Amino acid sequence: MIQDPFSLEHKIALITGASRGIGEAIALVLAQRGAACLLVSRKKEGLAAVQAKIIAAGGKADVIACNMGDLSGIERLVDEVKKNYGRLDILVSNAATNPYFGPMTDAPEKAWDKTVDVNLKGPFFLIGQASELMAAGGGGSIVNVASINGVTPALYQGIYSITKAGVIAMTKAYAKELAEKNIRVNALLPGLTATKLSQALIDSDEIYQRAMSRIPLKRHAQPMEMTGAVLYLVSDAASFTTGTVIVCDGGALA
Repeated sequence: MIQDPFSLEHKIALITGASRGIGEAIALVLAQRGAACLLVSRKKEGLAAVQAKIIAAGGKADVIACNMGDLSGIERLVDEVKKNYGRLDILVSNAATNPYFGPMTDAPEKAWDKTVDVNLKGPFFLIGQASELMAAGGGGSIVNVASINGVTPALYQGIYSITKAGVIAMTKAYAKELAEKNIRVNALLPGLTATKLSQALIDSDEIYQRAMSRIPLKRHAQPMEMTGAVLYLVSDAASFTTGTVIVCDGGALA
């Protein structure tokens, strides 16, 4: 019998930003494929509904509170995973923020610091620490959720776009460094997707129509439409895929 290359049975998967949107959708699918999912967000309360959905469907899920902008919290997170689970096979770094919308020349320093800390600095150090736990277990797979804004910066989303460009570069750099430890590192680049982060863009008729003029499929995505690419990247089906990005944007970058 041919083994299912998309099976995640006996895998431990950690998903940040898992309380809603793309992170929630990814967690639901990975659990459906057999992974024991560790759901991470700033507050455990926000994860309860996602955990309940997974358990109701027969899956396994635990919740861990961690702010991706807090390096000491990240260290505690990895220590908790090591102590309670002993290994880590999959990391999906999805948590992100975008507190400022407007000209970069008017951006306050606090907005810069928060966006960089959560979107780039936190994931950088999380991967550095999580990869050691992965390596001890024989390897693993990491997926960073970036954005097409990291390729083509969006108007009035300059700081966010800069951090996502950094995530893409970080993905490629880590892919080269961690390959010798049998750890693959790839990135997902979503286009306009219905999440809390992008709801203001979708609700603005002017901005939305501008976006639609650049998307051949003439619609925005739902979070679940991002999961197929992630499932591929974390599974054995992608065993020779590292350092790459998969774009899911309705053709916006075509």
